[in-house]
Amino acid sequence: MKTVVINVVGLTKRLIGEHTPFISSFLTSGKHSVIEPSFPAVTCTAQSNYVTGKRPNEHGIVGNGWYFKDENEVKFWRQSNKLVQAPKLWEKMKATDPNFTCANLFWWYNMYSSADYSVTPRPNYLADGRKIPDVYSYPAKLRDELQAELGTFPLFNFWGPKTSIKSSQWIADAAMITDKKYDPTLTLIYLPHLDYNLQRYGHDYDKISKDLQEIDTVIEQLAGYYLEQGCNIVLLSEYGITDVNNPIHLNRALRESGYLVVREERGLELLDAGASRAFAVADHQVAHIYLNDATIKQEVVEILRRQKGVEKVLYGDTISDAGLEHERTGDLVVVADADSWFTYYFWEDDRKAPDFARMVDIHKKPGYDPVEMFVDPSDRLVMGKVLLKLLKKKLGFRTVMDIIPLKAELVKGSHGRTPESDLDFPVLISNNSDLSLPKQLQSTDVFTILETHLKTTIP
Repeated sequence: MKTVVINVVGLTKRLIGEHTPFISSFLTSGKHSVIEPSFPAVTCTAQSNYVTGKRPNEHGIVGNGWYFKDENEVKFWRQSNKLVQAPKLWEKMKATDPNFTCANLFWWYNMYSSADYSVTPRPNYLADGRKIPDVYSYPAKLRDELQAELGTFPLFNFWGPKTSIKSSQWIADAAMITDKKYDPTLTLIYLPHLDYNLQRYGHDYDKISKDLQEIDTVIEQLAGYYLEQGCNIVLLSEYGITDVNNPIHLNRALRESGYLVVREERGLELLDAGASRAFAVADHQVAHIYLNDATIKQEVVEILRRQKGVEKVLYGDTISDAGLEHERTGDLVVVADADSWFTYYFWEDDRKAPDFARMVDIHKKPGYDPVEMFVDPSDRLVMGKVLLKLLKKKLGFRTVMDIIPLKAELVKGSHGRTPESDLDFPVLISNNSDLSLPKQLQSTDVFTILETHLKTTIP
């Protein structure tokens, strides 16, 4: 049965209400469950759990990034689907139905996969230092067709200080165009809009109500289009974002104890992972600790436990119990408490922070950085500076967009751990009213639920 899966990032039952009239009606008229989130509850792990039915110990996606030990480098947001080390849902369906096809619109690990049609963000990095918005697609001509009709993908509205509904709207429109062109059996659609202001402001409804209304409108457009075709429709999310107020700088603590090594270049500091005896790869409310010296393990555990906001340190059997026993996993895994999250910061003096720290640069930072969504609120001239830098770029001058503050305290929402309340769990909502759903699912159960939709006709 033709099925569309709309991934509404950050959607929880707590957020469904007066500001989301369409989602509320969709929930009431269909069936729904909450999902005990993946661990860690981050994009790449959650999506991999969903499409493989496995946990990280089997599919290998232990976070949004990890330490590539053979290269001595931390890398985030890689794109190759070959990194996912387990069969995917569409591969299973293709094995039984040669006519089955799958379209993947912006779900992660979207390049060089066995999906029939795919679109994913892929900016052009020019020789003069400019970053030009673009997408990668398969087949390649789909990229040109979509951008000819919809305009260039709004990359700077997809991540960074300018995030807005424009990126999710573009993705939704691209999904409908792709469907009209290819009529895939399964379509996966990623709508990131709620991710932005929930991380900026937490559950401040005075600030996020507009975002809820905007994404509700986009979902209504998508659902209306697919309902006309009699499709099975699944709305789901990857995690719930909860309020935080305490950033934890694990790398600074490891540096203070003499275990983390930096090198200085042009007066600025860089994390030297290969030379460090211990360092942290921060990913929201979870951090992987890699040890290049196994003899200091217990000492590092004690250092981590002393940090305000650390809830627990996993190692040995507790890593196995969490489903994270994999060569990519840190020697230790640290989990923040409900009020806290982890930064990647390793410098002690902001004057020596690396140049990329003040930029949107998701590939150079050795950890996730939600502060990339902010400009300095205390700088009244910041927008003028941005306009001047953009003008310089257009005139051909080399300049950097160093407008991101080094103020982790600005972040008010995070995710990664399992929230205390299931009101903050991700959700799964189906328009198939005959579907039998338990009150709560495991994240790996989503695979089976989606498989059921693909085999079931709505009465």
